[in-house]
Amino acid sequence: MKFVFTCGGTAGHINPALAVAGRLKELMPDSAFLFIGVNDKMEMELVPRAGYEICGLDMTYIVRGHDLHAIAQNLETLRNVARSTREAKALLRDFAPDAVIGTGGYICYPVLMAAHKLGIPTLVHESNAVPGLTTKLLADKVDRVMLGFEESRQYYRRPERVVVTGTPVRGEFDRVTRQSARESLGLGPEDRLVLSVWGSLGAEHMNEIMAELMERLDGAQGLRLIHAAGKLYYPRLTERFAGKELEKAGVELREYIYNMPALMAAADLILCRAGASTISELTYLGKPALMVPSPNVTNNHQEKNARVLERAGGAKVLLEGEFDADSLLRTVRQLLGDSGQLAEMGAAMRSLAVPDACEQIVRLVLETCGK
Repeated sequence: MKFVFTCGGTAGHINPALAVAGRLKELMPDSAFLFIGVNDKMEMELVPRAGYEICGLDMTYIVRGHDLHAIAQNLETLRNVARSTREAKALLRDFAPDAVIGTGGYICYPVLMAAHKLGIPTLVHESNAVPGLTTKLLADKVDRVMLGFEESRQYYRRPERVVVTGTPVRGEFDRVTRQSARESLGLGPEDRLVLSVWGSLGAEHMNEIMAELMERLDGAQGLRLIHAAGKLYYPRLTERFAGKELEKAGVELREYIYNMPALMAAADLILCRAGASTISELTYLGKPALMVPSPNVTNNHQEKNARVLERAGGAKVLLEGEFDADSLLRTVRQLLGDSGQLAEMGAAMRSLAVPDACEQIVRLVLETCGK
């Protein structure tokens, strides 16, 4: 069989696609796969790294507003949609897939619309609690809409097309244990590992907060911190800490975390945004988290995602601007010092997991193909 996946912009859109593609490949090793993404975006690096072919198209996004900049941007986006739809049609005719699956990002619209017009079975996965514009526009066109959250059903007019599957995680999360991960990092039984990650590109405000927090650490009390600064801010932080012995303070600074399953498995507490893919990984592993939702996303969907976990007891939610490095460090130390609370939060996280999300999506893909 042949499958096309379309996704882009963030790891939260890319990783679910890689998870489903990986499971389809395990089940049907002779299948062929093609990814379609956006030129110069991170999928053009992450997808080939995972061993799949990807084609890039030019695509921009809709800007809310009525000023000249917004109007110019939106006119350019309309031109890109038309051009990308034509180019996607050509790619699909040439590849002749059995199904096209979208997992998020503006590129999903032209690719899935092209597949719909060609009569190819189509599915879209919406991992956020509140659907984005792309999913809203596609909901009445695709054959199946797959959701990460049960409470998201209310936003769709065609319930017969909607299935709650959860958000899949990559198979690597099954192949690592907490003990093996901690041993690989040289962590002792008394060490407490905090993983700090704020998106593939990074977040300016949270990098500043974390940099100040890192300056307050001295390696005492067994607190270890791994901080991923992101592509945009890693050079700035490496310059800031040049000549300083971060290792003695128990700190490791990275640009990007490629071995996320191992680090999440080893961590006692995770500081992060509230993207849906991150949430699926946290719940799958049952990891307590301090979440700071991004304030720069459409419809404030990250805070809505995070509040779902907070209500269940799995996470504490902090909003940007309402804390500083000192108060964040106090909260981290308070949590690390209360193993009972961490255990309760981990159990609450795990109760929200959909461990067979990938299997559900694979089954729906094959059903939609008539296989």
